[in-house]
Amino acid sequence: MQRRGSKAVTIAAVAQKAHVGTGTVYLYWSSKSELLLGLIGRDFLDLAEQFIGDLRTDPDLARPSRLFPSLMNRAAHRPFVKAMLRDDDELLGSLAEDPTSAALVDALGPDALMNALLPTWRDNGLARTDWSLDAQTYALMALYRGFLLLGDEKHTEPATSDPATVLAQAVTALLGPERPTKTQMRRVVADGIDFLERGAALVREIIAGKNTH
Repeated sequence: MQRRGSKAVTIAAVAQKAHVGTGTVYLYWSSKSELLLGLIGRDFLDLAEQFIGDLRTDPDLARPSRLFPSLMNRAAHRPFVKAMLRDDDELLGSLAEDPTSAALVDALGPDALMNALLPTWRDNGLARTDWSLDAQTYALMALYRGFLLLGDEKHTEPATSDPATVLAQAVTALLGPERPTKTQMRRVVADGIDFLERGAALVREIIAGKNTH
């Protein structure tokens, strides 16, 4: 699936891999699209739950210079999540046009993350405030999406062996020095966890809806 894209996946192949009959698969999902979107939704959910746990044990992960490289690295291990973030029609096939894809990204994608966290970063010493929120959001999203796209380029020049570090440096150059107090950092972590918990709840609803037919 990861190598050949969604078009190559069949319900029969999924049933064989799971050691069940094809009819059993159709008891839970009415189509291949529902099955694949359910699996991708669980990937989004797993990412959110991992981040929530990590933020509680490592609050500094909520810093922009750490969060974006971490998000990039984690997405790299989930090709279909990454494909949704990059609008990769070749890998997603017809899933790219499914409203559920947009709903998953709206719940826990980088745009939603930015809308939730950039204002609190600005209010709590983690992002500069000398230019508009809209312009800053646009620039930060362009930066992050650019790194996602370049990650799959085989002949990009000049190359780097450590894109996560370069992304962290680029985020800091864009947003400015990170100088939060401990109290401010606690606020940012709380806002981050709140966003992730609300997004995870939405994804659970989406998954449940896809499994009801």
